[in-house]
Amino acid sequence: QVELVESGGGSVQAGGSLRLSCVVSRYTYSRPVMGWFRQAPGKEREGVAAIDRYGIIRYADSVKGRFTISRLNAKITLQLQMSNLKPEDTAMYYCTVLPAWSNWDGGDFTYWGQGTQVTVSS
Repeated sequence: QVELVESGGGSVQAGGSLRLSCVVSRYTYSRPVMGWFRQAPGKEREGVAAIDRYGIIRYADSVKGRFTISRLNAKITLQLQMSNLKPEDTAMYYCTVLPAWSNWDGGDFTYWGQGTQVTVSS
């Protein structure tokens, strides 16, 4: 069973920064895609950023230039550095691991952790 444990959320004012972390374990995919998606109340899940084992990265247009995803391989840790946060970034953020980019493109987030709340006030 895949395990994902997120941390690092919080409350900040607009323009502030936060860094999210996720420890990923017990996955068996040979070419995993790891990423973050978010969900705000009453809204659909939105893929925010993802990275594969080759370092290929994709960002949602809404966060390009503000968010940076990275992966630390020593103990599979996924990080999301969020800068210049906006109130519309307020959501629960979840870490996920997928078998392929096609799953990311289709929003097929089969596994996720408990989530971490990010709240941005104006």
